[in-house]
Amino acid sequence: MYENFPLRRILVYGDSNTYGFDGDTFSRFGDDVRYPRVLEACLEGRATVIEEGLPGRTAVFDDPLEEGRCGLTYLTPCMLSHAPLDQLVVMLGSNDTKSYFSASSFVIASGIMRLCKTAMAVPAWRDNPHILVIAPPPMRQDYTRLAFSEVMGAGCWEKAQGLATPLRIMARQAGISFLDAASIAGMTLSAQDGLHLTASAHQALGQALAEILSQKWSEE
Repeated sequence: MYENFPLRRILVYGDSNTYGFDGDTFSRFGDDVRYPRVLEACLEGRATVIEEGLPGRTAVFDDPLEEGRCGLTYLTPCMLSHAPLDQLVVMLGSNDTKSYFSASSFVIASGIMRLCKTAMAVPAWRDNPHILVIAPPPMRQDYTRLAFSEVMGAGCWEKAQGLATPLRIMARQAGISFLDAASIAGMTLSAQDGLHLTASAHQALGQALAEILSQKWSEE
């Protein structure tokens, strides 16, 4: 059915960090910097990587201030439009910490897992579903003094710090691969907003993902 697509197809689904927002210049990083493109380059022709990053995207919440930001709502049509898929990489959760959503770390993790479980059932897979969920690097504690403090609100750092632990447990229970981005060396964040990956962090994340997926494929 998919003879015209010989390479593995990886959909990377995320927010402004997947989009490549540069928190120091308030612009977008180029193709040679963004971590999905770094991932594709590191895989050296073994896969096609599809970028689906949207600034402000949440896992499951409808944002009352911005249209179209709910990741769950857009997920199914997005996956279907990019079929066939062999791998889904999800990195969401930072926007779900915004104070006006009033969600705990556990609730945010539960929302991300709801999105992942929905993805498993979408008829866009070439074969069996393969999902890797990433706990995003927590924002810097001093984000409250930086560019997006009013947008995010109070308490976001604490919720972001507490996200990886429940998300890891839930992913294991669901048979979904998990990566804590904070465990990767070089996960530095913008000095201007404390939220967005630096260019070197994009490089580190893309390389780490390539190593994880290459190892996984070698074991299949």
